[in-house]
Amino acid sequence: MTSIQIQPLDVKAAEAAAKYIDTLTKPQGSLGRLEELAINLAGITQEIFPTVTPPGVLVFAADHGVVEEGVSAFPKSVTAQMALNFLEGGAAINVFSKQIGAQFQLVDIGIATTVQHSELSCRKVRMGTRNFCNEHAMTRNEVEQAIEIGINEATSLINKGIKCLIVGEMGIGNTTSSTALLAALTNHKVEELVGSGTGITSQQLKHKIERIEQALADRQYDVKDPIDILSAFGGLEIAGMVGAMLAAASYRIPIIVDGFICTTAAVFAVQMNELASDYMFASHQSVEPGHRFALSILKKEPLLNLQMRLGEGSGAAIAFPLLHSASLMIKEMATFADAGVANKE
Repeated sequence: MTSIQIQPLDVKAAEAAAKYIDTLTKPQGSLGRLEELAINLAGITQEIFPTVTPPGVLVFAADHGVVEEGVSAFPKSVTAQMALNFLEGGAAINVFSKQIGAQFQLVDIGIATTVQHSELSCRKVRMGTRNFCNEHAMTRNEVEQAIEIGINEATSLINKGIKCLIVGEMGIGNTTSSTALLAALTNHKVEELVGSGTGITSQQLKHKIERIEQALADRQYDVKDPIDILSAFGGLEIAGMVGAMLAAASYRIPIIVDGFICTTAAVFAVQMNELASDYMFASHQSVEPGHRFALSILKKEPLLNLQMRLGEGSGAAIAFPLLHSASLMIKEMATFADAGVANKE
């Protein structure tokens, strides 16, 4: 697997941006978190006037063997059907990607059936994960393959000129996988992490909790080894997102993190390299209980709370204009001196 080197934020660039923002025609601090975003972007990009356009949207699709346990409201076949919907431009993430002028790429990293389309990047590691209630979801080599694919796919978009990475996913059963991953990593109670996902009933929710708890008891894994935990309970699309985020951070590209599944991937990326956290922005807080917990692990304050629970990268795409506004604010606003406006004494 490719070794990823991530550099710390450029403190001098961030300090210079903060100092410059205080010269703009507004009371100091009056643009609140937009000012923080601009300063963070400067530290990430090493530019006082950071650029975040064009953004890139990278969506990984894969299936989960644990769906066999009846933990999802939708059948496994929906992953492939939705993948085709993405490729035809009919999904929410397509609408939002178009709105923000993003380069869009869908990656088949583990859909359980064959999907063919000229716009699809087919990098299938295997036909979905194994059922982690019976055995490890993936081998260690499969996890590393998926991470490597994520690195390569993100690098490809970066080489095409994107200045901000939005990562998304599609995979029926991946809230179950994400819940198990966080519980395994932190020993947090499953019942406090698990949510309804795509809309399961209260009885299905109880069943989901029981199956995850039993799997956590049955599987053997090293809690200090993120790849081992991903091997036990992870998804191919989750591992792909881990790689994509590590790659973006290594290129000093800001990352907008989406909902529960993506934030779980972000937690594991940070487990692999803690400096990756500095390059991440939390787009929103979804209604999934596990998402709030994952954000707390990252110590990230979400930009939005719209009661979303879709995934796909949709919340991250909706949050992108906030980063764009922050970058334009510092670049295009006049200073007090330029505008001939008196500053406060």
